[in-house]
Formats: sequence, C-alpha cells, structure tokens
Amino acid sequence: MKKLHISLIFSKLVVTKPLITIIALMHNFIVKFGKILDIFKEFAGNRVNEFGNVPRRGVVPKFSDLEVLALSATAEVFGIDSENYLFHRLKNECADHFTNLITRRQYNQRRKLTYRLGEEIRKDIAAAMDGRENVFSIDSKPVKVCQNARAARCTMGKDTHELAPAWGYCASQNMHYYGYKLHAVCGITGVIHSYDMTAANVSDLHYLQDVKWEYNDCLMLGDKGYLSADIQQNLFDVAHISLEVPYRLNQKNWRPPIWAYKRFRKRIETLFSQLNDQFMMIRNYAKQPKGLFTRIAAKVSALTILQYVNYVNHRNIGQVKYALI
Repeated sequence: MKKLHISLIFSKLVVTKPLITIIALMHNFIVKFGKILDIFKEFAGNRVNEFGNVPRRGVVPKFSDLEVLALSATAEVFGIDSENYLFHRLKNECADHFTNLITRRQYNQRRKLTYRLGEEIRKDIAAAMDGRENVFSIDSKPVKVCQNARAARCTMGKDTHELAPAWGYCASQNMHYYGYKLHAVCGITGVIHSYDMTAANVSDLHYLQDVKWEYNDCLMLGDKGYLSADIQQNLFDVAHISLEVPYRLNQKNWRPPIWAYKRFRKRIETLFSQLNDQFMMIRNYAKQPKGLFTRIAAKVSALTILQYVNYVNHRNIGQVKYALI
C-alpha cells in the first residue's frame, strides 16, 4: 500500500507540474501585455482616439489598434513567432482576459494596417531615450527567406516584383543568400533610430541616400561596405554628416580608425545579435514580403520597448532579457 500511495503522489506531481508552469507562463504573458500596452498608450498621443484606434470610417473595432501592437510586441518578447500557436494559447488559456480578442486572420491583417502607427510610436520611444545624440553607427544585416537550395521554388514576392527578394552576398559571414537586407542606424547608447528593408542585391551605399535627409550635423560610423569618397563628400555637403569608414590596407590614404570607432561600432553589432538570438530573426514563417516586413517591425519595436523599460528603471538598456522580470 505504501508503494502504491507513493506512486500515486509521484504521478500527480508529474501531471500537475506542467499545468502549473503553463498557467504561470500565460499569467506572466498577460501581465507583460498590460505593461507594454501602457507604454504604447503613453507615446501614442493624438495619433489615436479615446478607444486606442486610428480614426477611420466604419465600425469601431473593440480590440483596438494599440492592443494589436501590444499583442504583437508581447508575442515577440516571449519568442512566439507562430500566429497559429499564439492564438491557440490565447483562446484556450486566456479567454477571460481577452474578451474582445479578434480572429487570427483579422490579427494578421491589422498588424499590416497598423505598421506605420507602430513605427511612429517606436521612433518617439527611441527619441525619449537618446534624442540628442550626434554620433551614430550604420550597418546592414542579411535576412534570409529560405535556404539557398529552395530559392528557385520560393514564391515570395512573385506577385509584387518591386518587393521581391534577391540574391546577395554578406562579406562579414562570407555567404551567399536569398532574401533581404535590414539597414539600421543606432545611437552610441544602442537604440535603433531608423531602419529599412531592401532586396539583398541592393548596395549599402543606397541607404545613405535616405540617411542624409533624416540626419544632419553628426558623425556616422560605418564599415568598409560604405567606403566611397564621393558619397562621403556628398553627405558632408548636403547634411554636414561626417562618415567615418575604415580604409582598406592597400589604399594610399590608409590610416588607423579613430579611437572610438571599434567601441561605438560594437553597439549596432550587439543589436543585430540580440535580434537574431532573443527575437529569432533568422527564423521566417512569412509567405509574402509585407508579412515579413511586419514581423521585422514587430521585433524591432519589442527590442526598443524592452530598452525603454530598462531606461525608466535606471538599468543598462542593453540587458533586454531581464527587462520585464
């Protein structure tokens, strides 16, 4: 009888422990969702009405635009990049807390519709952390959409050729890939101020044409991919941007980089590593370019929000894994 009694107790522990873990996980999800939603409300300003929606004609959605953005960012914080899995958990475990929850199809569509709203709010959050900087780092990161062997069968962007992926080469990783490039500019404190997506075959120098209209009177640190005397001169003439790029060893005017180059360049490299590691940017479930761009935007927004939480709590903003603990 004793052995039977012990075995029954052990079986109960085995059954109930995962259930307790699941309940605690989803409770944590709801708490973090509320905190992230409060941040979106704080910076939304006049962009939304009293219901949290962008003013538009038609039926007023009960699940607001800000809630869509907050839900998207919260899912990225938890590493949930499958919409099917996310809504399965929400409907089965959080139905009482999300009484006005929309369907997965509506969520997918409204994420794309609220893309610009989320990016405007994200820029305000970034400016609140380091809006007066005059030293920036610029870099690009490969975003693969499939394995190279499947590139010929990839259907992404077949209907919209201007948004279609392309073949590219990443010199730092010495690899050819099929997909896009993420171009980003961050401050020396490690906050992304602006970013853009292009096809993989677009040169890094093309993104500088956009940078000169957004920044002025500053120092921009880039890698050897931005090496161009004409571009450097144009940036300085148009916007007084000093582009500091390390020279190649075989160039006549070679000189060692400035003392702060390696230290400040590490900021943007760390951000790309966090997007790969914690937010799993290297995994892609999107079927169309707009879906991929929306997912990238959600990951960058989630990263910025976690940095802001650390900033408000007077912690190192780079330790995003511990921001909402």
